[in-house]
Amino acid sequence: MKDQQFSVEGKVIFITGALGQIGVEISKNFLQQKAKVVLADIDVQKKVSVMELFTAYSGSEDDYLIVQTDITRQDECMDAVVKTIEKFQKIDVLINNAAIDAKFDTANSSKINRSRFENYPVELLRRSVEVNLIGTVIITQAVCRQMLKQGYGNIINVASTYSLVAPNQSLYDFGEGIANYKPVDYIASKSFIPNFTRYLATFYAKEGIRANAIAPHGVYNNHPEQFLANWSKLSPMGRMCDKGELIGPFTFLASDASSYMTGALLVVDGGWTAW
Repeated sequence: MKDQQFSVEGKVIFITGALGQIGVEISKNFLQQKAKVVLADIDVQKKVSVMELFTAYSGSEDDYLIVQTDITRQDECMDAVVKTIEKFQKIDVLINNAAIDAKFDTANSSKINRSRFENYPVELLRRSVEVNLIGTVIITQAVCRQMLKQGYGNIINVASTYSLVAPNQSLYDFGEGIANYKPVDYIASKSFIPNFTRYLATFYAKEGIRANAIAPHGVYNNHPEQFLANWSKLSPMGRMCDKGELIGPFTFLASDASSYMTGALLVVDGGWTAW
């Protein structure tokens, strides 16, 4: 297999949730690989801090576009696609990365609602479904209209190991006498992704549009020591994922090296779901 099959040079890659942890990591690397990148995110307050970073990797602001996009709003999704076509004339790859998730890193763990399942606020479930499920559908519809005009396209959905298995709630027991739980909203909404991917793959296979999903798990982001200790006991590899380890899987799915793949789920979880 020739190396250029793994190339994303010249491809226009549209990424939602692009200014988050995974989004920034893969975006800067795609730019480094000479792709054109559309960074769609609801929080463009981060825009100023990342523009210098992206320009350093790409060499020019001509190689990327930052668009404020709330994926739950059809008008904003359509506008983001229009702006992308005005600048780059096409969309080769859509990466559905935007999602609401209860994160247990040091910066975010205090924001988590710690209610047990029987008491979990339904409004939080509705909010996650609105973004993780309905929002993903809305932005995908908008981009698929453009891909149909082009006659080709490549969709990469971001699933989770919690799309495949239930959380081991002992991971979140830090021995402090305070109950912590991975909440149901993320599990319910992310479980939609694998079958949505299969739906898109079979629906559009004859129209030149592929759809696959990647299932990462446990990306390290300054997590507390007790969380890391719990993780090491429950993971076959005994450690969390370094965000840089996601670059290869995303590049593979975005490139022509995966041209005969559609409807597949690529699991990158350190063996978590193997036990």
